[in-house]
Amino acid sequence: MTDRLILCLDSGNSRLKWGVHDGNEWLEQGAAGHDDPAAFPALITRWPQARRILLANVAGAAVASRLRQCLGERAAQLEEIRSSASCAGVSNHYHHPERLGVDRWCALIGARARTTAPCLVVMAGTATTIDSLDSHGNFPGGLILPGSDLMRRALANDTADLPLAQGHWSATPRNTEDAITAGILEAQIGAIERAYARLASPNATCLLSGGNATPLVPHLAIPCIEVPNLPLEGLLQIARASKMLQ
Repeated sequence: MTDRLILCLDSGNSRLKWGVHDGNEWLEQGAAGHDDPAAFPALITRWPQARRILLANVAGAAVASRLRQCLGERAAQLEEIRSSASCAGVSNHYHHPERLGVDRWCALIGARARTTAPCLVVMAGTATTIDSLDSHGNFPGGLILPGSDLMRRALANDTADLPLAQGHWSATPRNTEDAITAGILEAQIGAIERAYARLASPNATCLLSGGNATPLVPHLAIPCIEVPNLPLEGLLQIARASKMLQ
């Protein structure tokens, strides 16, 4: 129903992800790089009847301004979501709740909608964030580390002889490209599995999302599920919590 359409926008460090929901199901989901100037105007053209437009933006004020310009007269509809102390069954125990990255906040809310068991919420993108939720929906805190691509570029840019590696994982790498690739993967997995162990629950699971999530899943020795576009699920729950979308 067009009177219930909601457009959810997750503006990350590298890409804009979107989803259009009609109150029952996602009608469309997609993504484009911030360097693709035609993607967002085309999206607005396809879905001009969206009743609400929700944005979670960690890409900075310039990106938000560009989105508003693309919306034109509809810019007044844009709702920029901020992290808060509580929403949709999740309690934020950051010292300053409003300073939690809104993408992490939305991912936590999306995860809570999928499970009430203790869980680890991993967003593997430009950065990797590793956040925990207990069975009561409490978020006690989490970790941030460079994402896989950032680690790879750091080694290539800040050392004299190491390449921008495109190797393969091995338990015993025997060339430099594989050694870098395996080392980065092991660092990501190790951080995730240590955080999971601290949940100390036999019912716990791990939800992974983000552009770099897929390579991690087969190497994790913990219960895990890949959930594409988890922040979009959180934006949907925020809309529902405001009782504007049922």
